[in-house]
Amino acid sequence: MYNFLSVDYITTFAGMVLAVALIVQFTKSLVKRLFSDRAVRIYAFIWALVFVVAVNIYKGSYAVKGSEMPVKILLSVVNAIIVALAAIGGYEVVSDPHAGKQKPVPPEVIPASEAGRKRGGSIARG
Repeated sequence: MYNFLSVDYITTFAGMVLAVALIVQFTKSLVKRLFSDRAVRIYAFIWALVFVVAVNIYKGSYAVKGSEMPVKILLSVVNAIIVALAAIGGYEVVSDPHAGKQKPVPPEVIPASEAGRKRGGSIARG
C-alpha cells in the first residue's frame, strides 16, 4: 500500500502546504460554527506553525546556539505565514479556478450636483 504522505514529503514546502490545506479544509466547518470566517485564517496559521515547528524539531534545526534561536523562531513564524497563505490560496484556486465569485456591487452613488436636478430642484450656483 502507498503512503500518500510521508515524513520526508511533509518536510518539504509542498508537503506542509498539502497537509495544512487538508486539515483546514476538513475541519473548517467546526471552526466556522464557533467563530467567524476570519478565524479560519488564524486556524490555518496555527496548523502551519505546528507543522513548521515539528519539522524543525525533527530535522534538529532548533539545536543552535542561544544567539541564533530568536532568528530561528522568527523564521519559523514567517515560514508558517507563507505555508498558511499558500494553503488557503491553493484551496481558492481549486474551488474557483476562474475567479468567478462575484463581489457585491455597491449601489450607485449620485453626485450631489445631479441629485437636485433629478428630483426637480434647482441648484444654486455661486
